[in-house]
Amino acid sequence: MFTVSPSNHFHLQQHFESSGRLFFSISGAGSKFRVRKARVSRCGSLVGGNGSSRRVISSQKKTVETAASPSEKRGGNESRISSYSSSSSGGIDVRATIKIRKKMKEKLTEKIEDQWEYFVNGIGQGISICLISEEIDPETNSGKRIESCVRGWLPKPHNGVHAMEYAANFTVPRDFGSPGAVLITNLHGKEFYLLEVIIHGFDDGPIFFPANTWIHSRKDNPDSRIIFKNHAYLPSQTPAGLVDLRSKDLSSIRGNGKGERKPYDRIYDYDVYNDLGNPDKSKDLARPVMGVEDRPYPRRCRTGRPPTVSDPLTESRIEKPHPVYVPRDETFEEIKQNTFSAGRLKALVHNLVPSIAATLSKSDIPFKCFSDIDKLYIDGVVLNDENHQEYSQNFFLGNIMKQVVNAGQTLLKYEIPAVIKSDRFSWLRDHEFARQTLAGVNPVNIECLKEFPIRSKLDPNVYGSPESAITKEVIEKELYNGMSVEQAIEENRLFILDYHDIILPFIKKINALPGRKVYASRTVFLHSQTGTLTPIAIELSLPPTPSSKTNKHVYTHGHDATTYWIWKLAKAHVCSVDAGIHQLVNHWLRTHASMEPYIIATHRQLSSMHPIYKLLHPHMRYTLEINALARQNLINGGGIIEASFLGGKYSMELSSAAYKNLWQFDMEALPADLIRRGMAVEDPSMPSGVRLVIEDYPYAADGLLIWSAIKEWVESYVEHFYSEPNSITGDAELQAWWSEIKNKGHPEKRNEPWWPNLNNKEDLSGVLTTMIWVASGQHAAINFGQYPFGSYVPNRPTLMRKLIPREGDRDYENFIANPQITFLSSLPTKLQATKVMAVQDTLSTHSPDEEYLGQVNQLHRHWIDDRRVLELFNKFSSKLEEIEEIIKCRNKDNRLKNRSGAGVPPYELLLPTSGPGVTGRGIPNSISI
Repeated sequence: MFTVSPSNHFHLQQHFESSGRLFFSISGAGSKFRVRKARVSRCGSLVGGNGSSRRVISSQKKTVETAASPSEKRGGNESRISSYSSSSSGGIDVRATIKIRKKMKEKLTEKIEDQWEYFVNGIGQGISICLISEEIDPETNSGKRIESCVRGWLPKPHNGVHAMEYAANFTVPRDFGSPGAVLITNLHGKEFYLLEVIIHGFDDGPIFFPANTWIHSRKDNPDSRIIFKNHAYLPSQTPAGLVDLRSKDLSSIRGNGKGERKPYDRIYDYDVYNDLGNPDKSKDLARPVMGVEDRPYPRRCRTGRPPTVSDPLTESRIEKPHPVYVPRDETFEEIKQNTFSAGRLKALVHNLVPSIAATLSKSDIPFKCFSDIDKLYIDGVVLNDENHQEYSQNFFLGNIMKQVVNAGQTLLKYEIPAVIKSDRFSWLRDHEFARQTLAGVNPVNIECLKEFPIRSKLDPNVYGSPESAITKEVIEKELYNGMSVEQAIEENRLFILDYHDIILPFIKKINALPGRKVYASRTVFLHSQTGTLTPIAIELSLPPTPSSKTNKHVYTHGHDATTYWIWKLAKAHVCSVDAGIHQLVNHWLRTHASMEPYIIATHRQLSSMHPIYKLLHPHMRYTLEINALARQNLINGGGIIEASFLGGKYSMELSSAAYKNLWQFDMEALPADLIRRGMAVEDPSMPSGVRLVIEDYPYAADGLLIWSAIKEWVESYVEHFYSEPNSITGDAELQAWWSEIKNKGHPEKRNEPWWPNLNNKEDLSGVLTTMIWVASGQHAAINFGQYPFGSYVPNRPTLMRKLIPREGDRDYENFIANPQITFLSSLPTKLQATKVMAVQDTLSTHSPDEEYLGQVNQLHRHWIDDRRVLELFNKFSSKLEEIEEIIKCRNKDNRLKNRSGAGVPPYELLLPTSGPGVTGRGIPNSISI
């Protein structure tokens, strides 16, 4: 039963007219009508005789019949064979089941629109479907094809999933062959999300066409969408009937590189990072382009927006809440969107409170005592009535505040971070400071010290003496049993966290910014015989001045109060540099930004039926969307990163310098990175091919388990598809893919000698393992610990606002009188800290629809029809389950001091699975947050 209101009557009639064909109109406001089936075919659609379609619609006592001729073209109710014919009596009855995803939460207007769509689909006027055979039609020299329309009537949800099913009937000639693709044409006025198409009736059982894609409206793009079945074909193995479609589909994805992209587009192309600044808004928001010879950078996805008025080289910005273009299928699904939106709202509320406090005080307020920090987790922040009244005059702020205040007046309250949850004072200890270099959120920069004296590679004419001020005497005072520096190096006892060369060129510019003070730091650690790591010397450097060719200061932990506090300040400065490098280099550059060209090239050069596309597809989910949001809100001029991390407006320039001087693809492989840093040595007897120098190195020990499992899975997968000699060099799509990654994705580095070749199975397996590791294990290890480790400001300040006071300085006496105030006033302000905490909370959150390594989403269960591949994947999944148990056992091993002990949080960042929320564990398939 369907009730039509007066407004609905007008809407229905107008929709039919706009479709170009007026079938009927319904008169009588509020009249009720019922659809009766003339005859039901065995697949459930409504058909008349000889392929015509007939509907009987009764409205009270009136009956209206509509018929559609099978000779009508696309958009009609036909079941026809294009360029290929056979008598229906000699054909095969085939049914196509089409599954369309619906929204979980709908507004009333959307529900009404859905009812209309069901109706249009039901009468065969909403979706056209064409089967394409793998066999050639000799008359057209392309795949045989047969077309029909989707039919059905108000279908029921499928198995409780938010999806609707429709059917289309075909009578297929017996010599049609096996269908290898379907063409979907959306005749509606808006897009819909196609989950999959299943073809029933052929001898070899149901044939699956996994889609998981948005189907654009024909009014936006007249081309039909091509969906291939779930069989993987190398280019040379493509069935003859699909060759032209394979080429056409890739061509449509690449676009022509011109024009501004529309929201419904599914086009992947490259561009430089020229959308971070906003010079039209303010000169202070102008930012240089990243992706030029002197500021190289990996490429991002092109949007084609016009340039700004102020600068023709800068792309105009789209500010929140308006979305930045990404290819349509890259956008967040509904569950993810709701989770991220909630996080954004939470961040807004969290930022609002300190903003109001800062406005009322006319300054940005520092923490005055440690209890101020504790209150963020214990009491929250309450806005008093006076403040509420003042800011309620602003409509936008007032609405938000009213909602929150009415909910209990607590505007801000954070969970206690894991790093202090069991031991509030752990952050004060040297052991914890050192432990986090191996088991914290940034465990990828510590190196084994191999040469002494420590020397810089920077130009001495610009940056002064290259030799470190950390001398043998300084180190040997901290060694035991009369050990020499040479002996300690020989026995792999000395380690270093060296940020000198990457930071020093930026110090003058950064320190000229208000509220920013940074040093180029070096920290030397001793690995004791008990297996623990201890910092023994910190060097903090500033650029040379005309009066002093060296401006380096060395600090060691002492036993008097003054030295103790200065040592604590020195460690805080090291942590702030470490936090900046972590966010801008290791997190953003080495995972988010470096993955984007791989994803773009995969879509542009590898057909969706290519086995390597199918392998990589789960590891590309959501990455372009989260990167676009980062360019809009996080790494943009004036964004969160600039406001709250050490680099300020020079943050992305610093990231570009790291890309130029440090990034190379072959070193992104975990074993290669560990060997380069001296944290491991080659050992063919080990499963991963390397042996750790420090056994109790949780990130590396657990990471190598994950790396080895990925490597085994990838190697077996590649072996399965590339068993023939020269099959890799002869794969045109694969070679074009690798060439494009180098030449278009990383053009400033395209001629570097370290790019791997792509000549054999070993080359390909190595490249793919690295990509999958970066997208999964590497990102998980350095992302999901951000809130657990970084949200307690003294443990990991993201910037420092003061240099360390020295004797003779104006602030030195104040420091002696009250060192705690000096320490706290050097940390980020309340506003900066709460911004960072809000962002870290959001970035550390798993969405309820997260897809974890070794798992397949239920909606993607038909991703491939190859039984051997599914067996290999199940083996990979089982291996990850074993690894999870191994890691849990390691966390209970009291010999491993970096992951167990009194108050020590277990190392769980590389546990493969997790529930939703901020859990500090779990490895998603892709960079999805």
